[in-house]
Amino acid sequence: MTSDDRPPRLPAAPTIAAAGATALMVAMGIGRFAFTPILPMMQQDAGLSVAQGGWLASANYVGYLLGALTAVALGVPVTSAIRAGLAVIGVATLAMGFTHSLAAWILLRAAAGVGSAWVLVFVSAWALGRFAAAGRPRLSGAVFSGVGGGITVAGALCVALMHRSAGSARAWQGLGLLALGATAAIWPILRAEEGAAPAAPADASAARGWDRDALRLVLCYGMFGFGYIIPATFVPAMARQIVADPLVFGSSWPAFGMAAAVSTLVAAAGSRWLGNRRLWACSQLMMALGVAAPVAWPTIGGIMIAALLVGGTFMVNTMVGMQEARAVAGPRATGLMAAMTAAFAAGQVAGPLVAALTVGPRGDFSGSLALASVLLVASGVALLRPPTSAR
Repeated sequence: MTSDDRPPRLPAAPTIAAAGATALMVAMGIGRFAFTPILPMMQQDAGLSVAQGGWLASANYVGYLLGALTAVALGVPVTSAIRAGLAVIGVATLAMGFTHSLAAWILLRAAAGVGSAWVLVFVSAWALGRFAAAGRPRLSGAVFSGVGGGITVAGALCVALMHRSAGSARAWQGLGLLALGATAAIWPILRAEEGAAPAAPADASAARGWDRDALRLVLCYGMFGFGYIIPATFVPAMARQIVADPLVFGSSWPAFGMAAAVSTLVAAAGSRWLGNRRLWACSQLMMALGVAAPVAWPTIGGIMIAALLVGGTFMVNTMVGMQEARAVAGPRATGLMAAMTAAFAAGQVAGPLVAALTVGPRGDFSGSLALASVLLVASGVALLRPPTSAR
C-alpha cells in the first residue's frame, strides 16, 4: 500500500475529548443555557416578564424536543450533524442581539434548541463510541465537563457586562461570536472524522428493541428534564428578587457552571465503583435536595445551595444516562439516546410553563420547585430497582 492509499489518520482520543467538550460548551453552555444569565438583563432593559421568560425558555425546549425527534431521521454522518447544529446555534445566538421582537426571539431560541439537541445526541454517540473502542471510557467526564465550562463562561460574561451596565443585546452578540469562534476551532477535527463516523440511524425503532427497562430509562430521563429545568432557568432571576447587586445575584450562574464542570470529572471515576445506574439514582436524589432548597430556605443561601447541588448533578445525570443507554443498546444506542433526549426535552418544555402558570404575584416559585423535587425523588427510587430485562 502506497502512502496515497493509506486511510487518513483519525484524531486521537484526547483530541476527540477536547473537540467534544468544546462542542458541548457551545451547544449547552450557550445554545441551551445562555438565556438563564441573560434573563435578568432582559427583564431590566427589555421589560421581559417572568411569564414571557417562561415562554422564551420553553421555545428553546420545544426546539430541543424537535431536534431530538429529528436526530434519528437525519441519515448523515454524526460529525456532519454536529457541525450543522453548531452553525445553527452560533448564528441564532448572534441574531438574538440584533432584534427586539418577542416573536423573533421565540423563533431564534427554538432554532438554537434544535441545534443543541443534535449536538448532544451525536457528540454522545460519537465520543462515547470512540472512547470505548480506544479503551479510554473515563475521557467521557472531560467531554461532558464542557457543558459546565460553557455555563461558567456565559455566566461570567454576563456578570462582567452587568457590572459595566451593558445591555442584554451585547451579551447575545458576545456569546454568538464566542460560539462561532469555538465552532471554527474544532471544525477541522470534525471534518477529519466525517469519513469514519457512522451515519445516524434512519429510524429509532431499528436501533433499539423496546422493553420495560428501556421505557423506565426514558421516563426517568424525562422526569430529570422537568425536575432540573426550573432552577436551571430561573436561579439568577430568583436571586435577583432577593439581592439587587448584580455581582451577587449574577454569581449564582457561574457557580452552577463550575459545579457542573467539576462534577463530571469526579463522576467519571466514581462510576467504576457505583455503576452508571446507581450513580444516576444518587445524583437524581441529590438534585431533589437542591431543587427543594429555595423552598425550605428562601434566601440567597438557599438559592446558592440550589445552584451548587443542581449544577453539580445535572451533567452527571446526562453523562451517566447516555452511558447507560450505550450499555443497554451497544452500537445501536443512538436511537435510545435520542428517545431519552426527547423525553428530557418534553420535561423541559413543561417545567417553565408550569413555573409561569404557578408563580406567585411576587415571583414565588415554591409550588413548581416542590413538584419538581417530588418527581426527582420518584425517578431516583425507580432507578434503584433492578433492571427487569436482560441486557
